[in-house]
Amino acid sequence: MSLNVISLEKKTSSFLKAEELLNRRKAVVSNGVGIYSPTTVDHAHDGIIIDVDGKEFIDFGGGIGVLNAGHCPEPVVKAIQQQAEKLIHSCFHVSTYELYVELCEKLASIFPHGDETKVMLTNSGAESVENAIKIARQATKRSAIICYTEAFHGRSLMAMTLTSKIKYKTNCGPFAPEVYRLPFPDYFHYGKGLTEDEFIDQELQRLNNASKSMIDPENVAAIIIELVQGEGGFNVAPPRYIEGLRKFCDENGIVLIFDEVQSGFCRTGKWGALNHYSVTPDISTWAKSMGSGMPIGAVIGKKEIMDGAAPGTIGGTYLGNPVCCAAALATLAFMESENLNDRAMEISRIVAKQFAKMKEEHPCIGDIRGLGAMQAIEFIKNNDPYQPDGELVSKLVKACIDRGLILISAGTNGNVVRLLSPLVISDELLIKGITIIEEELQKLNK
Repeated sequence: MSLNVISLEKKTSSFLKAEELLNRRKAVVSNGVGIYSPTTVDHAHDGIIIDVDGKEFIDFGGGIGVLNAGHCPEPVVKAIQQQAEKLIHSCFHVSTYELYVELCEKLASIFPHGDETKVMLTNSGAESVENAIKIARQATKRSAIICYTEAFHGRSLMAMTLTSKIKYKTNCGPFAPEVYRLPFPDYFHYGKGLTEDEFIDQELQRLNNASKSMIDPENVAAIIIELVQGEGGFNVAPPRYIEGLRKFCDENGIVLIFDEVQSGFCRTGKWGALNHYSVTPDISTWAKSMGSGMPIGAVIGKKEIMDGAAPGTIGGTYLGNPVCCAAALATLAFMESENLNDRAMEISRIVAKQFAKMKEEHPCIGDIRGLGAMQAIEFIKNNDPYQPDGELVSKLVKACIDRGLILISAGTNGNVVRLLSPLVISDELLIKGITIIEEELQKLNK
C-alpha cells in the first residue's frame, strides 16, 4: 500500500515539474514566441528527447529540420568543446580565422555554382535569405523580387515579406516593397482536371504572363523558390517547371535563388534538393542542419553574382562564429562518415510504405508527398483539396505527444503532418513512431 502511495507521489511531483517550467515560460517569455509542441526537454541524444521529468519522446520534429545528424552527435560535441577553449569570437571582419575559410571551401566543393563559387556565412536561414536578396539586387542593379505562395523564408523584414503564411506576419507591416508573388506550381492543389504536363505548361505560361501583367522582368533582381516547401507543407516543385524557370531567368537577366534552408544537408537523400534537379541556381541559401543546432547558415553562389556586393554591405558581428564553424565542419564530416544521404533514402522507403498503407485505410488523407526523408501527409475533408482539415491534425499532434511522439504540423492551413526525424534514428524507433501516428488516427476516425 505504501509503495503505491510513493509511486503516485513521484508521478505527481514529476508532472508538476514539467508544468512548473511551462508556467515559468508563460510568465516571462513573450507570447509572440510560439509553442509548436507543449513539451519540455532536459537532454537528448540521436532521435530521442528526454523531458525534465525523465520521460522519453521519439523526435519526429528534429528541431524543425535542424537535427539531420541527430541530437548531440559526439564528434560535433567534441569539436565545439575544443574550439570553445581556443577561440570563441573575434569577428571575421576584424581578424580572419581559418575555420571560416575552411568551411567556405568545403561548402563550395559540395555545392558548386558554375565554374567558380563563393560563399558567405550567416547566423540563420532568415539572414541567409536577407543577404541573398541584397546580393542579387546589387549584382543586377534592380529592385523587384518574385516569390511564391505557401513559401516560408523567415521572420526578419524581407524574409517575412517573402513568407506567404499570414499567421507569421499579423500586424507586422508595412512590409518590404517591390515583392511580387506567384502561385507555387502545386499539382495536388491546383492541377484539377489537368495532366501533370498540362499543369506545368499552364504554370510556365503564368510565369511568362506575369512579365506583362505583374512586373517588367527588366526590373526583377531575383526569383526565390523552395524546391521543397518546408512550412508550406512539403510541396515539391516539378523538375520541368524549374527548368523553365531557369530559362526564364536566363532570358531576362534575373538571379535564380534556391532556398534550401530546410531541405539541405542530406534531408532529401542528397546534399541538397537541387541535386535532384538538372538546374544550377545563381545563389542558394542554407542553414538549419548545417551545424547540428549551432546558429550558422550560408549564402552560396556564382562568383560573378556574389562579388556584385560592395565591400561592407554584407556580413555582421557574429557571422561565421568560430565555434559554429567548428560545429558545421564536424557535422559535415559526420554526415559523410555515416552516409546520411543513403540513410535518408532508407528512411524514405520505410516511411513511404507505411504512409501509403495509411492512405489506403483513411479517406481523410488527401496526399502523401515529399522528397527523400522529407515526407508529409496532408489531411482533407470530403476528398477535396480545398477543404483542409487542420482540426484533425491538431488533435493528432496532441494525441501523439501524449503517446511520447513529438510531431509538428505544416501547411498554410495547418493540415499537414511532416516528418523531420533525425536521420540517425533507428528503424525500430522510426516504425514505432509511425505506428503511433496510425493508431491515434484510427482512434480519432472512429
